[in-house]
Amino acid sequence: MGQKVNPVGMRIGIIRNWESKWYADKTEVPKLIKEDAGIRSYLNQFYRKAAVSHIEIERLKGKGGNDRVKITLHTAKPGVVIGRDAETKKKAVVQLEKITKKEVIFNIVEVRRPERVAALVAQSIAEQLENRASFRRVQKIAIQRALKAGAKGAKTLVSGRLGGAEIARNEGYSEGQVPLHTLRADIDYATAEAKTTYGVLGVKVWIYNGEVLPGQTREENLRKQDERAPRPERRGGGGRNRGGR
Repeated sequence: MGQKVNPVGMRIGIIRNWESKWYADKTEVPKLIKEDAGIRSYLNQFYRKAAVSHIEIERLKGKGGNDRVKITLHTAKPGVVIGRDAETKKKAVVQLEKITKKEVIFNIVEVRRPERVAALVAQSIAEQLENRASFRRVQKIAIQRALKAGAKGAKTLVSGRLGGAEIARNEGYSEGQVPLHTLRADIDYATAEAKTTYGVLGVKVWIYNGEVLPGQTREENLRKQDERAPRPERRGGGGRNRGGR
């Protein structure tokens, strides 16, 4: 069963939390679910080049009907989200307040290790496939980067008319552990689509970030993994002596 079900949904309430956090009367629930979908759709489209991993939505009840919506956007490129003089962020807030008809609190959280976030890895693979990169090479590189960033295991799968073949097929790669049946295993999963000249290719990514032990939260586990992982090397000249030539 663990092979078929969405690993993220399967772990909600065990090691993962809901991305929408609010309570409402049952007559209001359908309207608010649709509103949440509209918020996410708008932000993903508006910030499609900002490497957005996920969006959290909270609804805060205020006195006298002064309700507010708190939106937290997790991104690997906070500078792109904010924009020069925060102009881009202000435009987003104005549009979000039109969608919700409430005051919006818009927070931005930086993703420190994008190589270990399944959504960002899937987006990266899809973008490279659209730019005619080799589907084998991009998968292997993505897995290597995830493991180098501290992941315990990674798995990718690309489906469709690979390399322009007449018959669609799928091809994937896996390295390290990806224990789908272990509920305490922190497995991040995401999908993406690559629109190529031969048709749409589907991308799936699984990344295993270690076990979340009893009394520990997923965020604490990720923080520990970040501390243990080697820091990325800085590129560019200066500082290194290449020998006395």
